[in-house]
Amino acid sequence: MSHREQELLRWLRREGRGWGGELLGDDAALLPAGGPWAVTVDTQIEGVHFLPGTSEARVARRLLAVNLSDLAAVGALPRYAFLSLSAPAGFEHRRFFRALGEACQASGVKLAGGDLSSSRQCVFVLTLVGSRRPGSRWLERRLARPGDRLWCGGTVGESALGRLLLAAGATLSEGGRMRLPPDFPAHTELRRAARRALERHLAPQAQLALSAWLARRRRVAAIDLSDGLAIDLARLTEESAVGARLHSLPVEAELGSLAQWLGRSPEELALHGGEDYVLLFTLPPGQRPPGEFGCREIGEITRARELLLLRDGKQEKLAAEGWDHLALQQPGGENRKPPPRGSERAFVTRRKPAG
Repeated sequence: MSHREQELLRWLRREGRGWGGELLGDDAALLPAGGPWAVTVDTQIEGVHFLPGTSEARVARRLLAVNLSDLAAVGALPRYAFLSLSAPAGFEHRRFFRALGEACQASGVKLAGGDLSSSRQCVFVLTLVGSRRPGSRWLERRLARPGDRLWCGGTVGESALGRLLLAAGATLSEGGRMRLPPDFPAHTELRRAARRALERHLAPQAQLALSAWLARRRRVAAIDLSDGLAIDLARLTEESAVGARLHSLPVEAELGSLAQWLGRSPEELALHGGEDYVLLFTLPPGQRPPGEFGCREIGEITRARELLLLRDGKQEKLAAEGWDHLALQQPGGENRKPPPRGSERAFVTRRKPAG
């Protein structure tokens, strides 16, 4: 992977031994090395991770959810939160904290401290602390072995579609009222898919129950799908010094038509769209998660250190591309930062689905 972020992380692990580099490599740091605590931190910036005008309550719930997903990726039990909040005058602090507190309570998290300051735009930095579950093991990226089956905890690509719909002028209110662009097709199934995509992007749900089940297995490699299936798979296989072969992509049937209307490739969004916040994990042959979690087997771990995608009966090399937090330009020419209001049509080309 040639991404700037990945190169910096490699450098930190190589040069930082003695002052923390040896602790890097998973979605959360296991402290001291190997446990019993897991710590993760994530940032949400107005205009980068969410559009200006997004309600304080929605931002609060999303901020917690994306952090919880990191703890889920290592099998941790969420325990404590620390928040750094910077916001301009007029920000509804109480509305934000009420929503965050309710979400924390529902997840078993105690808001234990933090810092408040003022700024020209909203910047939220949340640190979560989790503990190892009783009778369980940590999930780590380095634990994949050749022959393991590769599983995905849910569908991918829908959150990226939701992000594109928001950029095109769509909205979804706190009460669930959806507004789509005037030229959006009247097809009921397509509108249902649009609602699901907006919900996936605006209100992700951390897979804590699946994480708890996985943590009771003897050996599981796992990663949180936040930057895209392809690049996060590459990170998992790099840590385990293995490769992988994908034989299917976990996408919803309606993804194709919705992506086509937005002028995008459904496969591109599934592989590189990012912000899915589901778990990608491995299990030894013969093991499978309970059906209630909605997981899909999508491939297997190989000995050869390369990523392959089975398409039309032929194997193709899979590029380890996805969101790079240190790069301005993203795969497919798309920037993570949403376009300014009024520039929606320059941001995405739309066309009606075939038929």
